[in-house]
Amino acid sequence: MTVPDFPLTDSVTIPQLGFGVFQVDPDQTQQAVETALEVGYRHIDTAKVYGNEAAVGAALKASGVPADEVFVTTKLWNSDQGHDTTLEAFDASMERLGLDVLDLYLIHWPTPERGLFAETWQAFEKLHADGRVRAIGVSNFRPQDLAQLAEQGLTTPAINQVELHPALTQVSLREYHAANGILTEAWSPLAQGEVLDEPVIAGIAQAKDATPAQVVLAWHLALGNVVIPKSVTPSRIAENFAATEIVLTDAEIEQISSLNRDHRVGPDPNTFNVA
Repeated sequence: MTVPDFPLTDSVTIPQLGFGVFQVDPDQTQQAVETALEVGYRHIDTAKVYGNEAAVGAALKASGVPADEVFVTTKLWNSDQGHDTTLEAFDASMERLGLDVLDLYLIHWPTPERGLFAETWQAFEKLHADGRVRAIGVSNFRPQDLAQLAEQGLTTPAINQVELHPALTQVSLREYHAANGILTEAWSPLAQGEVLDEPVIAGIAQAKDATPAQVVLAWHLALGNVVIPKSVTPSRIAENFAATEIVLTDAEIEQISSLNRDHRVGPDPNTFNVA
């Protein structure tokens, strides 16, 4: 199975299919990540707030996979936003991960009421310029947040990781990304399982001799999203990776996309200002 690489910058690419560890208990994270790497994943996504960066680092070390073959993402939590606090938080994340250079660093949420993400982004630019992180991006940013960075003359984020699944297709945001050279990355790509019982998805899965989760992941891949499913079950970790082998027709892609109802399973970035 081959996972496409997408360009983030002129010299950095990201595997389109990755392995996420959101809501994975730290005690289960190392084994889950080791299993994912054994299956063939070469893109691991974590965050400070998940509390499992150290376990991800332990898995990377124990796996035997050369460090330069694994693309690692982590994220800055809201309480660490601000220029100097960002730099300190980055150092702490790197110590937990056991890495010298990070592949991708994301601002986890814009937290618009706090008004700190532009200042935070300047610290991200410094980390990138200093060679400590290979690419920088954001998560859960709205078009107006991305526009604010542009209006202040700051660099364009390489990627925006947002909630995205058949019940929340984010068409206008994806169009904004495409027009501005920003990759779209999907978190909660299966809507925490809520879309897997949809008759449309179940029907396509039966026709393809696939699981509903594989069909939804194949839909993401067909749309050109970077996608990071998570599981702690070895069989499901392998099944998700096998979604790269499923080819959907244009009609099937449209059928799945038509399930959109602007339904979120996670927080709304318009109102989420938790620090």
